Amino acid sequence: MIDPRRLRGLYVITDLDLCGQHLLDKVAAAIAGGARLVQYRNKQASAAQQQKEAHALRELCRQNQVLFLVYDDANLARKVEADGVHLGQRDTGPGEARALLGEDAIIGISCNNRYEHALAAQQAGADYIAFGRFFPSRTKPQAPRAEPALLEQARRELPVPVCAIGGIRPEHIPGLRAAGADMVAVIHGIFGAANVRAAARRYVAQFDG
Repeated sequence: MIDPRRLRGLYVITDLDLCGQHLLDKVAAAIAGGARLVQYRNKQASAAQQQKEAHALRELCRQNQVLFLVYDDANLARKVEADGVHLGQRDTGPGEARALLGEDAIIGISCNNRYEHALAAQQAGADYIAFGRFFPSRTKPQAPRAEPALLEQARRELPVPVCAIGGIRPEHIPGLRAAGADMVAVIHGIFGAANVRAAARRYVAQFDG
């Protein structure tokens, strides 16, 4: 099982429109800025392209001792020897993913704004849970809003790290951390920035402070 102390800090999620042909360069910049986890998300690409990109990112992350996860595809995660997979509520169950990837794999679960989903995910063997959106989000503008009370309840009652996602800016991090977030997952705030490395540093500074 993963040491939960590694599931902390800035968690960046790739985006086809924002990263495009500069995927590796942008992820490298985010890592240089202090990102500790990277999630590869590209459902539009062919299977061959997904495997090529995911393998390259896995190598980059491994060289920098950063955790690398694949979104919604345990088979791809296994093929490229990713550190784990992140699953939504409608995706492969954590038990099936665990059987495919092994006991050492990281399995994260999106729980939206529902504590009961988080409880079920933890009981099914998830290594971390994710709540969100907490703020207006370009990625999922219609997603129901999550409240900080969810983070507080999860911190009190669940023995796994908690990730906050959804429109998070650096200035939001102190409040989210105080409520119980161990990680914040960011897409546009990092990969939509003119200077990805500097943007990552602004987020990471809120964890270091």
